[in-house]
Amino acid sequence: MIKTDNLVCFLALKLILKKKNMNIKPLGDRVVIKPIAEDITTKSGIVLPETVEKEKAEKGEVLAVGPGRVLDNGNLAPMSVKVGNKVMFKKYSPDEIKVDGEELLIISEQDILAIV
Repeated sequence: MIKTDNLVCFLALKLILKKKNMNIKPLGDRVVIKPIAEDITTKSGIVLPETVEKEKAEKGEVLAVGPGRVLDNGNLAPMSVKVGNKVMFKKYSPDEIKVDGEELLIISEQDILAIV
């Protein structure tokens, strides 16, 4: 049985994916994230742009949310994140994918550390 929150989230997801012309829908408790690249300023004041080779992003914006994890009793566990949330996640957890030339990440909800 789908709860109202999950239905609203699913409908919002469909709307956003149509606007972005994306044909990707995460399964289970997975989340599609667009990484947020930030310029880094060194101690001496030099700004390193996002194009400089550096470590993987640890922050991103949620673009799509799966329906939730199925519990042992058959119910869906509600997702903690929603489309549009900015999140912090474990550095090496996400799987990298390319959709329409845009680099995105797919990550399990349990690897998301915080909503910022």
